[in-house]
Order: sequence, then structure tokens, then C-alpha cells
Amino acid sequence: MVSHTSKKVYILGLTQQGRTFRPSDWAERLAGVMSQFRPGGARLGSHMSYSPWCVPSSVNGTRCVIVDEALRDHDVMAWDFCMNFAKDNELQTFHGAPPAAHSAPAKKPHA
Repeated sequence: MVSHTSKKVYILGLTQQGRTFRPSDWAERLAGVMSQFRPGGARLGSHMSYSPWCVPSSVNGTRCVIVDEALRDHDVMAWDFCMNFAKDNELQTFHGAPPAAHSAPAKKPHA
């Protein structure tokens, strides 16, 4: 068993086969559903904001959701929802930041 020290799981918008996951706003949708799970609980009457434990982002130009393990400590069912979303949609997940994308070819200097 491989251990990890990161406290964050990155769910990338790429399937295990390398295809881009659709719809393009999937990360914002997932984070929006998880917005009520936050330190101190949901805030009544406040404007919508993402939970600090489930944040949409992008890595190497790919949409992703960064899920903090504190979510699991707060509500294991919410954590399971995120992890099962990734599993059910065959999305790539990483404990800690995903490896860097392949570097773009170096540009040749102009002569």
C-alpha cells in the first residue's frame, strides 16, 4: 500500500482514457453542490460561495476540483459523494498535485 502525505485530493476533468470530461462546467457544479459543507456549517442568508474543502480550479489547463481531507472528517458521506463522483465518471484522481503535463516543445529562436 502506498502512503501519501497530502491532505488534498485532485479530481481532474480527464477520464482514465485521457478524454476531457463534459460538461465544461462540471467542476463548478460539483463544488456548488458541496458548498454547504464548510467549517461552522452552512450559512443561512449568505451569498453562495464554495466550501474551502471543495474548490474548483484548473491544473495544467485541465479543470479540476480540489477536495481537502477535512471534508471527510466533517462529513464522510459528503466525502464519499465526491470520491464516488470521480469513480463513477472514471475521472483521474491524485493525492496531492497531479504530475506536470508534458512540456510543450521548446520554441526555436528566430534567425
